[in-house]
Amino acid sequence: MKLHILGICGTFMGSLAQLAKELGHQVSGSDTGVYPPMSDQLEAAGITLIEGFDPQGIPTDVDLVIVGNAMSRGNPSVEYVLDRGIAYTSGPQWLGDYVLRGRWVVAVAGTHGKTTTASMLAWILEYADMAPGYLIGGVPENFSVSARLGDSPFFVIEADEYDTAFFDKRSKFVHYHPRTLVLNNLEFDHADIFPDLAAIERQFHHLVRTVPATGQIIRPGAVAALTRVEEMGCWTPVKTFAENEGDWRWHCISDDASEFDVLFEGKSYRVDWALTGQHNLTNAVASIAAARHMGVTPEIAAQALCEFRSVKRRMELVNPEQPIAVYDDFAHHPTAIQTTLQGAKASLSKSGKGRLLAVLEPRSNTMKLGHHRHELAASVNDADVSFWFQPENIEWSLEEVTAHCQQAASVYDDTERLIEAVVAEAQPGDRIVVMSNGGFQNVPRRIATALAKIEETSHA
Repeated sequence: MKLHILGICGTFMGSLAQLAKELGHQVSGSDTGVYPPMSDQLEAAGITLIEGFDPQGIPTDVDLVIVGNAMSRGNPSVEYVLDRGIAYTSGPQWLGDYVLRGRWVVAVAGTHGKTTTASMLAWILEYADMAPGYLIGGVPENFSVSARLGDSPFFVIEADEYDTAFFDKRSKFVHYHPRTLVLNNLEFDHADIFPDLAAIERQFHHLVRTVPATGQIIRPGAVAALTRVEEMGCWTPVKTFAENEGDWRWHCISDDASEFDVLFEGKSYRVDWALTGQHNLTNAVASIAAARHMGVTPEIAAQALCEFRSVKRRMELVNPEQPIAVYDDFAHHPTAIQTTLQGAKASLSKSGKGRLLAVLEPRSNTMKLGHHRHELAASVNDADVSFWFQPENIEWSLEEVTAHCQQAASVYDDTERLIEAVVAEAQPGDRIVVMSNGGFQNVPRRIATALAKIEETSHA
């Protein structure tokens, strides 16, 4: 089948394109803002990329157009498809019909931690010689690509609650029909499509309705929104996790959560890994619990996580050889920012030196609308200094945020000036965490390059 994908460079659609190629389809796609790592993966897979949405990029003999959820009416390619009666579908629908049907799907949903937890699960199954398929909204560092078909019935998918397409306003995850479902957490997000938290809870309940009675749902025990979802009706066994109660519990050995014990049915399983932060710990517990439902013992799962190497753009160290570490991170919701910085601060305190510098671009659709802006200042309390980039398409001023920051904070509307300020502030031993859910004009690596030039000059 000859497929053309509109919006192919998004993390989901790019991963879907690789699965379609692996299935033997002829695949091409159109998008704007083409940048690594997805563009590199697509080119390596031999998938033709067309910059922009000129309808001429769609093959004249195309069998099916797969429409990404970023596409809307008025887009030239969308209008071309509709005018000519070309067959089209959504990415989630195509995935459900051609990849997931008949497989044991394990889906990871929630406001935070989906990518990391799904990556952990895929790695645990791989470590246990179960050869899973997976589709993840990032590139797991234990693998080389963000998606593959796998050689077993098991398929791990990051289950996003965002809407499916301009013609299908259901959440994407209702197309996946999981047998094992992880619900990591639930907060208000995606203000561009959801009016309130209750609307998101309703979509999560639609997902819960699709899990069979022979399946299993894994969720934290003390999240009120998830309790409300379950109370709408649940026909599937539920396992809970929390530090001191529930089916799965844990005990921290180190303050930065780089070493901890997972407790289940009177036994404990040690995880000693390279990651830090309470959020990663809870992701780990959820993944061990889900893996057990698929037949992996907690002992094997814990061993696997000791070798887990995280995900690109999730606290990804971009300059390992330099005295001032620069990390690239995807966090953009206040809770994710806060938990990520808490973990980074705890790890820094463990080393006994250096400061934590946070560089942030609030660019999500929710941020553009001004939601969460009153929570942003508190989210960076663990940073010693914060630097904020003011995007052009945000109508409110980030000065509202910096005015309430506990530590030194400043706003910039130009990335060159931002980088100059960060580099001027940084000292050997410091850690710089750059946070954005977009390309951010390659700021993390530009900071690393500027720091390297200063290092070279000082040794000249």
